[in-house]
Amino acid sequence: MATLNDAEKKEVRNEFDEVVNMSASSLTKWLDTPESKEVGQKKDGEGESIGHESGKKIITILGKMQAELTDDDYAHMRKVISYVRRHSAQKPAEVEGSHWLYSLKNWGHDPTK
Repeated sequence: MATLNDAEKKEVRNEFDEVVNMSASSLTKWLDTPESKEVGQKKDGEGESIGHESGKKIITILGKMQAELTDDDYAHMRKVISYVRRHSAQKPAEVEGSHWLYSLKNWGHDPTK
């Protein structure tokens, strides 16, 4: 992925801050729940879902100062933005207890907030 210029980085950070509405501590607590671990696609039969793995990366990103963010961090932030926007559009009739809700929370977005 090409390195982003300062304006692009700022835009990504702003969008990321918009879609990730869970704090690092609340996301950490959420990722420890059975509900968090029961949802999402697993790549190549691995035990951890893509979304659960993403949640861990989001916690790391949230813990960094702006100057510490790497190109890989920005790439993941863009992936999070894309996923949350796409998945949010598929809202089910019943949100409470849905895999849709659990999956979005794995990606740092709580649609009930």
